Amino acid sequence: QVTCVEVVEAYVGRIKEVNPLINAVVKDRFEEALQEARQVDKLLSEVPADDHLEEKFPLLGVPITVKEAFSLHGMPNTSGLVNRRNVVATSDATVVSRLKQAGAIPLGVTNCSELCMWYESSNRVYGRTNNPYDLQRIVGGSSGGEGGVLAAACSVIGVGSDIGGSIRMPAFFNGVFGHKPTTGVVPNDGQFPNAQGVRTSFLCTGPMCRYAEDLEPVLRVMAGPGINKLKLNEKVSLEKIKFHCMDHDGGSVFVSPVDKEILQAQKKVVEHLESELGVQVQHVAIHKMKYSFQIWSAMMSSADIDGQEAQLFTDLLGDHGKPVWPLWELMKWLVGMSSHTLPAIALGLTEKLMKLNPGGNAKLVSMGKSLKEEMEALLGPDGVLLYPSHPTIAPKHHYPICMPFNFAYTAIFNVLGFPVTQCPLGLSSEGLPLGIQLVAASYNDHLTLAVARYLEKAFGGWVVPGKV
Repeated sequence: QVTCVEVVEAYVGRIKEVNPLINAVVKDRFEEALQEARQVDKLLSEVPADDHLEEKFPLLGVPITVKEAFSLHGMPNTSGLVNRRNVVATSDATVVSRLKQAGAIPLGVTNCSELCMWYESSNRVYGRTNNPYDLQRIVGGSSGGEGGVLAAACSVIGVGSDIGGSIRMPAFFNGVFGHKPTTGVVPNDGQFPNAQGVRTSFLCTGPMCRYAEDLEPVLRVMAGPGINKLKLNEKVSLEKIKFHCMDHDGGSVFVSPVDKEILQAQKKVVEHLESELGVQVQHVAIHKMKYSFQIWSAMMSSADIDGQEAQLFTDLLGDHGKPVWPLWELMKWLVGMSSHTLPAIALGLTEKLMKLNPGGNAKLVSMGKSLKEEMEALLGPDGVLLYPSHPTIAPKHHYPICMPFNFAYTAIFNVLGFPVTQCPLGLSSEGLPLGIQLVAASYNDHLTLAVARYLEKAFGGWVVPGKV
């Protein structure tokens, strides 16, 4: 009904209209995108209708945006690090290349937190990204630019990555869908920083979008041959899923209590599933979830099977230059002289403290392993767990510094390796997005994606910002 040029022009116009407010797209490639759109229209005019174009190019002409931490040829690839501000990608990350080969058209790259290790997308290279529902609120991190750009209807698909919730928190705070696949299905190559050692089994690359039905086709393209590990061709009968529900982590001292409106939204989901599908949702209390933050931290800093130590965050901050001394950077930050953000400096300091207790860390790592076994036994081949995406609705800017460990609600599933879909559930009384995490055992992504599609129909999915 419309040409690809018209589609791309509409999205370019939308970005130009809202980006001055939200600061999500940090570098655009509008001219190249329009040129690629013209090529798509030319192809469509020349190819006969029965040419199976859909199989060859499943995303033909679809506008996408890419988190700036991923290489996109000709675009910056700084991850918000000042001493990388002149780095320009000379190739495409594997997932970006696959999306382009499937016909997708990148419009530009989006903001993230410094080195992708914080849940507010703000750095000293591009500044801060604002939430489209309330500019005084955070978009989350580290794929926060993607969350904001999708929520504001500036893009169709977003490329995100997630080692502690970096796809799911922005998807939650911005009322869109985000999927962290089962570990090891989608390649992480071509992003900075990339995971090394034990962290390679925690980092996941995945899709973000406004509509639940878009998650699966994009996941198929991103995964390439890896998609065979998943059961996406299996038909899911929702009535046969064993649903489990957990309202909170059990009361960790490091984490905020879950907001009343998030609990109410989750309760409505439980009631809806029970009344409409006739299923019994089982309430569970998994004791070890209370130690989510400690387990994630210990597993992130543990050595891999070959005894290779985890890469130090302070080494990444230096990026092959001089090592960064967090205490010295903190002194500089206090007088406005540091080129790093406070969360990055704080993480460097915390890392030093973690090294002081190797015995405690070993205990936590083994607790993590037994938690994985317990949850795999609970979920089995047909189980889905309903769990809050975050304890609070999108907080105001800078607030994460006061509650730095709230990301534990998402992070625990990175170290467990489970697939998780973040699903929006309408807006709060203040007009901010609500949502829920849908969790399944490894390689059962098809279950969480099916439940997300169902809940989108039941609860309305993405809501246009400014409607309230």
